[in-house]
Amino acid sequence: MQNRALRIFIGVCRILVGATFIISGLIKANDPVGFGIKLEEYFAASALGLPWLDPFSLPLAMLACLAEVVLGFAVLTGGRMKLATWALLLFTLFFGWLTAYTATCDPQAKYAAVENGVQVMRDVTCVTDCGCFGDAMKGSVGRSLTPWESFSKDMVLLVFVLPLFFLRKKIGFNTWGTDLAILPVALVLLAFYCWVFSWWFPLLFAVVVILGYLLIKWLLEPPRSEWATAVWVAVVTLAFMWHCYAHLPLRDYRPYAIGKSIPEQMTMGTAPVQDIFVKYKNTATGEEKEFDSKGAYPWDDSTWVYMDRRVEVKVPGIDSPVKDFLLTDLDGNDRTADVLEDDRPVLVLVFRNVKDARTGNMATINKLAQAAEAHGWAVFGLTSSSFTDVDEFKFQQQAAFEFLTCDDVTLKTVVRSNPGVLVLSNGVVRGKWNGNDAPTFDAAEKALK
Repeated sequence: MQNRALRIFIGVCRILVGATFIISGLIKANDPVGFGIKLEEYFAASALGLPWLDPFSLPLAMLACLAEVVLGFAVLTGGRMKLATWALLLFTLFFGWLTAYTATCDPQAKYAAVENGVQVMRDVTCVTDCGCFGDAMKGSVGRSLTPWESFSKDMVLLVFVLPLFFLRKKIGFNTWGTDLAILPVALVLLAFYCWVFSWWFPLLFAVVVILGYLLIKWLLEPPRSEWATAVWVAVVTLAFMWHCYAHLPLRDYRPYAIGKSIPEQMTMGTAPVQDIFVKYKNTATGEEKEFDSKGAYPWDDSTWVYMDRRVEVKVPGIDSPVKDFLLTDLDGNDRTADVLEDDRPVLVLVFRNVKDARTGNMATINKLAQAAEAHGWAVFGLTSSSFTDVDEFKFQQQAAFEFLTCDDVTLKTVVRSNPGVLVLSNGVVRGKWNGNDAPTFDAAEKALK
């Protein structure tokens, strides 16, 4: 009886841990560029102080996604459990530490930096979103997990990882009976996660992987079947991740996804509800007193001198999802309305950084821009580069369209490629392509229908 209860308990742990790692890995693998950007935030000198890791952020992001998916299936199939449980434990502890760091970061703190041989104190950067589920939480549930919620999630996961680690000798490569007991339930849990994130591809992915695993197990004996299964999972995951990198995320959770209205989202933010208190000192009596700024305070009385202020946030504000979408021209004029409110279709060509832009498909992009202008469309290039760099780029690439500047982080959010192509209609995103897949004018026009 006790052995049966223990087997059930271990099975529950395997299902919860395996399905959770698979969905987490696939959501990040869907947007490896975005996860790499999140790692860059952590590597910054003002965060973890590891800027030398910046060039490796994308490979590390892809490696982490791959490891999560492979480990998730390893737990479900019982393959190489000593190696798998050690990796699971280290993964969970590392991300637990990372979310704890995120949750306890003090935005008022300073760190020492050397500038021109002189030590200066700079503000610490706190990463407010751990990126555990990419943009999926924002795009489906409506908000990301808070840092403390992310830490709690990791600690709950650790509760189920630890039994697998300590009882790993009791877990072997699945028998056919164990497959029948574990895999269908794991698929049901994965289907629940898919429902939460409004994306059913992970369930299809898991079914394909499991069918391949069953075929491998039928053809090969352990331990060859265990290693072959791991290779199978890795190959399929890498193929999916590479597709999303070379093109665009299969599921776009960001506020610039196809069908999203940028002007509408600009009005979605709300200001925080807060009380502001100001402290003054009476120079005649030495009295220090704090006043509510909503009421009367001695700002015009020369005997009172301002000392400090503090803010009590009653209800946190909610930023607009597109709060930084501000476009300016060479003269510094705000041209955002020209792009979002034009009655004509608008072709937007995003060159986030013109020096790093891939230019192998520029002939197609230029041809698209020329055809769009000939058909009466508005055409704009968006970049975070200086106009000096833009002028050089336009000359070298024969790009005849007007460029506007926008925040670099915003452009990374707009499209996960450099360059990228968008078609807008009254500020609504109707089409989006990686620069590698720049459409013909006819294909771009079809996006409006």
